[in-house]
Amino acid sequence: GPPMSLHLVQEHGLQSNPLDILEDIVTANEWLFDRANDDELIVELAGRWCHYRMFFVWQREIGALQFSCQFDMRVPDAKRADVHDLLAMLNNRLWLGHFDLEVQQNTPLFRYTVLTRGDRMPGVATLEDLVEIALTECERFYPAFQFVIWGGKRPTEAMAASMIDTAGCA
Repeated sequence: GPPMSLHLVQEHGLQSNPLDILEDIVTANEWLFDRANDDELIVELAGRWCHYRMFFVWQREIGALQFSCQFDMRVPDAKRADVHDLLAMLNNRLWLGHFDLEVQQNTPLFRYTVLTRGDRMPGVATLEDLVEIALTECERFYPAFQFVIWGGKRPTEAMAASMIDTAGCA
């Protein structure tokens, strides 16, 4: 199917907290979310392959917005070395952010941090782009993780197979 497309949100004035804008974006897309406090937003959404959980954390002291998108997928211990090799290959291809394993649950996630000094608060368009990039990368490489974890492929084979697969459904 086509890649997920975001419902866009109108820019309205300067915001001091980027999570307020993200909450607007999430609401416009009718995704489930939980805003436990001012500095944390958790979003649940369904992608093409699996459910994703997004975490947005606003560190106002250093003006940093940290963002991660976690797969609904657990890496068995026996596959951990292969998945680490795969992560290294994937991260070589990324311009922005990186894939990682969440330590407690052993789940793959895509993560990055945006720095916002004073007047450089990210606007609606930037935040929409970042959400879209994260979802696109997660959807693009989910099959590679599946091939390694359940398909018994080597990381290099999994990479090659996922690149072919995604080229076919563009």
